[in-house]
Amino acid sequence: MGKRMGLRPAMGRGRTWKLCLLGTFTLLCGLQVCAAQNALLIISSAASLTESIQEIEAVYRHDHPRVELRNNFGSSGTLAREIEQGAPVDVFLSAAAKPMDELQARGMIAAGSRRDLLRNTLVLIVPSDSKVSGFQQLTDRSVRIIALGDPSSVPAGQYGQETLGSMHLLDQLHSKIVLGKDVRQVLTYVETGNADAGMVYATDARNSSRVRVVATAPEAMHTPIVYPVASIASGHNEAAARAFVGYLNSATARAIFVKHGFVVSAH
Repeated sequence: MGKRMGLRPAMGRGRTWKLCLLGTFTLLCGLQVCAAQNALLIISSAASLTESIQEIEAVYRHDHPRVELRNNFGSSGTLAREIEQGAPVDVFLSAAAKPMDELQARGMIAAGSRRDLLRNTLVLIVPSDSKVSGFQQLTDRSVRIIALGDPSSVPAGQYGQETLGSMHLLDQLHSKIVLGKDVRQVLTYVETGNADAGMVYATDARNSSRVRVVATAPEAMHTPIVYPVASIASGHNEAAARAFVGYLNSATARAIFVKHGFVVSAH
């Protein structure tokens, strides 16, 4: 009898232990469901995408209210370096293939998520009241400062440098060039008259009434301007990141990109 009575508490502890496990399992499942339903995505995008991405995200939030989107806009090279250094990023949109290539070579891009999203053109801009009418006039004495994105981190600056080199103007203009941290800073330099000319994307120039486009850089004179997108392997919510990357290729998103002057890449 004593042995039987001694067994009863042990059986009770077993049931209690199983109930605790069941409760813990239920809690964990609930947390996983909550995590799946509520996702925070950090999007690092080239500065030239600011308006279009913000508009696309407004539509996306309406259709996906449980997904919170946070933006980080800047030069593509700088954004790529931040990712390399461990910045918490889920999706990266670059204004050039090179920064994405470097991340992919380091195994930092989620497998199969990369795709070419957009194309753009490079233009020469001047203040609205300027008499400059083309690239060749940049050598005139009246043009003292030419704004260009820093080629080491700003794709538009790299494209601009390549264009001026192809036109055999780079050496002549070297002393006139000032470098901006991103394409939007270059636009601001020209808008405010702090630069007599600058090279930006056509999509940036169309957003300003204070500058005038006087020439378009021939595509043959620079590396193709391609905007790739990918989800980052170290992101905290790969499923949600891949879903957002997919949405950027939807008819709704593509229409917004086109409205802002981008050319959508064929798939």
